[in-house]
Order: sequence, then C-alpha cells, then structure tokens
Amino acid sequence: MEPQAPAVAVRGLEGVIAAETRIGYVDGANGKLYYAGYDINDLAKNASYEECVFLLWNDRLPTKRELDEFRAELIPEMSLPRPLVQWFKRVPRGVHPMVMLRSAVSDLALYDKETEDNSVEANRRKAARLVAKVPSIIAGFYRIYNGQELVPPDPKKSIAVNFLRMFTGEEPDKKSREAIELMFVLHADHGFNASTFAARVTASTLADIYAAITAAIGALKGPLHGGANQRVMEMLEGIGTPDDVEDYINGLLVRRERIMGFGHRVYKTEDPRARHLRKYSEDVCGGDVACSRYYAISRQIEKQVKKTKGIYPNVDFYSATVQHALGIPVDYYTTVFAASRTAGWTAHVMEQHADNRLMRPRSQFIGKIPRRYVPMEKRKK
Repeated sequence: MEPQAPAVAVRGLEGVIAAETRIGYVDGANGKLYYAGYDINDLAKNASYEECVFLLWNDRLPTKRELDEFRAELIPEMSLPRPLVQWFKRVPRGVHPMVMLRSAVSDLALYDKETEDNSVEANRRKAARLVAKVPSIIAGFYRIYNGQELVPPDPKKSIAVNFLRMFTGEEPDKKSREAIELMFVLHADHGFNASTFAARVTASTLADIYAAITAAIGALKGPLHGGANQRVMEMLEGIGTPDDVEDYINGLLVRRERIMGFGHRVYKTEDPRARHLRKYSEDVCGGDVACSRYYAISRQIEKQVKKTKGIYPNVDFYSATVQHALGIPVDYYTTVFAASRTAGWTAHVMEQHADNRLMRPRSQFIGKIPRRYVPMEKRKK
C-alpha cells in the first residue's frame, strides 16, 4: 500500500494553492478582483469584453490596431457548423440549456481539424473559436427551440452585443448594449473557482481544450456555482411585493435555507462585481413595471439580509434582474455566465498547457484498514 504522509484534509480545498497564475486574482479580504493585475472597477468602467479577453490571454491590454484585428478575427468565428445547428432541432423538449451547451461544446471538437493539436498556436486559434461560438450556440439554440430563424452576427458589433441581438432578434438600445457588455466583462474570469479548476484539472491530463471547457460547463451548471443566478430570479418571482421581503427572508432563516445570491466563499466584504450590476439593474429596469418591482424587491432583500446576517450580495444577485430586463429567460441565465467565462476558461487552459504538470491531489483515507475478504455464505448485514 502506498504510504501516506500525515496530513489534515481541507474540505472544499479552501485556502489550498493548487497552481500559479498570471490571469486573475481575487483579493477576498479587501473585496478586490483583478484581471492580469487590472482592477475590475477600472475595467468595468472603461474596457470592452474583447479587450478583457485579449488581456487575459496576453497579460497586457491591446493597442487599437490589435483590438481591431482581434475583433475582425472573432466575429467571423461566431458562425456554427451546419450539423450542430441541425442537432439543435433534435434536442428533446424540456432539456435545460446548460445540458445542451455542455453537449454542444463537446460536439464542436468533431468539426475542428485542430482538436488534437495542443500547440500554443493551435490552442490560441481554438480559444478564439470557443469565445466566439459559445454565445452563438446559446442564441442559436434558443431561437431554433422557439421556432425562430437564426440571426447572423453583425461584423460591426461586439461579441456581447451580437449575442444579445442574435438571441432576442432585436437591436438592443444603448442601455441594453452597455448592460450586456458589462455582464460579459464582469464574468470573464474569477480566479480558481470550481469551473476554472475543473478546466485546469482536465487540461492537466493534456486533454484537448474542448474537453476542458466541457468539464468547466459541467461544473458551472451546479446551483452552488453558476446556477445560483437562476435560483435568485426564482426567489424574486416567489415574493409578491417589497413589503413581503422581511417575512420571506425570516422564513428562510428559520428553516436554515440558503439565501441565493448572498455571501461568497472568498469575499469577506461586498463582491465588487455586484456594485456595478446593482446600478445597471436599476437603469435597465426603469421603464418596465414588472422589472422595476423585481429591482425594488432586490433592494429590500439586500437591506434585510445585511441587517439580519451581515452579508453582502454577490455577482449572481443583481445579474438576475439585469438579464430579466434584457429579455433572457430564467433557465438561460447560467448559459450567459458561461458565454462570458469562456474567456477565462480558455486563458487558464492555455496557461496550464504552457507549463503543465498533471494535477493529482491525495485524499485522506478514513475507512477501516486492513479488511479481509469474507466468503458470500459467511457475510452478515
């Protein structure tokens, strides 16, 4: 038997450093998030999603010429393989969009001649395809699922804005364009979260980038990770008016149920991304009665939870109302998260492949040892 060194198991790997990275850094104690050293507050106010993708991949911001060339490379890649589009029509009714997305990204590997090439150059090209195609998959599936025609990308629009217009079939107004761009910027990376770690573990086996991103999408689907924003909207829909919030939250606390969209494993103060989404939640909900009610309920929930629990909203909380205002159905919320986070996932896969070591942690065995085989006729329950 392999000898085990004395160790203390760390539940959830909390605080364990698994690798070094230049991509992103979460300073939970001070409520800070950085992409390649740049404060998310600075990027949220000034940067486009494509700038953030370039930054995460290259450890620097692009020049205007580089950004123009990058956009010119990405937008044509938003087109999808015809067999994949035909497959959308055969997906069973009622399937969760994240299940579809997980399968569709895996399916992309079938149509890429470079799938098995893990060289730096091939990975970079495949990463560009993924960042462009994942939003198209989500929009394309939604429209076909609802009996609508596909909307081709506009070469003059950004990835984020193209996604929204390809999804809804309408040209978004200024506030909506700003909101979806912000959503994509804020979700692009977040350190070694569960889905990113899943991608890096898969990549560490030298599996291809499609396999790694498929693993990441599988991890993101869970309600304790990306699926939380869907649960937030379901909570808002279950509350009648802002006046009902106190009783609703108190009921959750009495039953010791989780308040979705609040608290974070890393942040000890307010999630900096929530601050930006709170503002846009108010802005994009302003002209809609139902959405304004959701925003008012959200603000009341935030006040109540701060008062009773002393915890802050995370990125999922206000992203729910923003997506509702943009016309995105609840069960697609997590797919939008995935569309944006593909930037960070691909960055981490490329970083892992560039200086790889197979990730192989150890467990602490807590069962009985040694145990002897007992013949069938002598076994007891």
